[in-house]
Amino acid sequence: MKPNTHPRISPEFVGEPVELSQGKSVARLRTRSEMCADDRGLVHGGFAFGLADYAAMLAVNDPFVVLGAAETKFLAPVALGETMVARAEVVEIKGKKREVRCVVATDKTVFEGSFTCFVLEKHVLD
Repeated sequence: MKPNTHPRISPEFVGEPVELSQGKSVARLRTRSEMCADDRGLVHGGFAFGLADYAAMLAVNDPFVVLGAAETKFLAPVALGETMVARAEVVEIKGKKREVRCVVATDKTVFEGSFTCFVLEKHVLD
């Protein structure tokens, strides 16, 4: 299966698809020094969120999917040199609404979230 969404997303800062199937995805993000919040190598949590958001979009895999809401938990820090892997799954479909659960891990779980996504009829900017 091939990605039908977010064709210009940066694999260096948001992640890259690793696996993609109906309603499920796995995406990976290798940490970089530009992601660090301090000189000790703490990676800013926004990168875990961005990876999870992208994995959720991939799980829906529609060109017009957008994020409507997110309920998230940051569970552990991420350090420079670690690779984050996000696993997302569509758990509910109601009309244009998709509920997606996502877990991000390194060698430990670092983030989990529920994403409310919407599949629109046309591009959100139209």
